[in-house]
Amino acid sequence: MADDGFEVPRLAQLYDPLDPDRSDLDVFAAIVDELGARRVLDVGCGTGTFALMLAARGLEAIGVDPAVASLDVARGKPGAGAVRWVHGDATSVGAVGVDVATMTGNVAQVFVTDEEWAETLDALRAALAPGGHLVFETRVPEREAWREWTREGTHDVTVVDGVGPVETWTEVTDVVGELVTFRSTWVFSSDGAVLTSDSTLRFRDRRTVESSLASVGFDVVDVREAPDRPGREMVFVARRQP
Repeated sequence: MADDGFEVPRLAQLYDPLDPDRSDLDVFAAIVDELGARRVLDVGCGTGTFALMLAARGLEAIGVDPAVASLDVARGKPGAGAVRWVHGDATSVGAVGVDVATMTGNVAQVFVTDEEWAETLDALRAALAPGGHLVFETRVPEREAWREWTREGTHDVTVVDGVGPVETWTEVTDVVGELVTFRSTWVFSSDGAVLTSDSTLRFRDRRTVESSLASVGFDVVDVREAPDRPGREMVFVARRQP
């Protein structure tokens, strides 16, 4: 099940206008180029920004996401016909033989149980061609990024074309071990509507991630920093074992 922020149509349509700077995807595009990939699977593709970026470069792209509303936004964008869109999660894709599978943003952290994470990694291994690579990012838990997720620290008002001013903020509601739960809020000036979405992310440390990858048949090739967020993100590059 996708969180309301991605599944409720009114909120899915705001995802891009409220977060227009996607330079965070540049590191993934560079790694895809570095690996010489021609077929890429983007897991948790959301509104399709990265999949469409790859398709525009002439690559074969598959975008999979459990949120119908987000996929509807993706399918309505220019060039969307060049991407294969799949409603579901990694287990919905099958053995498609892609060269690279990606999980950008917070996607890798939404799998909060060991079982969900292992199932996802196993499905991605099956989706990759022999020798293919899995590339994803996860936040460095020691940085405790959630301490910045306060109403005061995240509050913003954005004027969205065709919608009007939208007030937004995020605040943490619970922290239990590696699990951080937070609530995102949207207030629409046009009609006074207030919508919320609750999310939980798991902050795994490097050793835990590496162990989980090895257990399902991946070799960790590299662990990098995200250039735009030094010291805050780990970008894993893992190769599928034969």
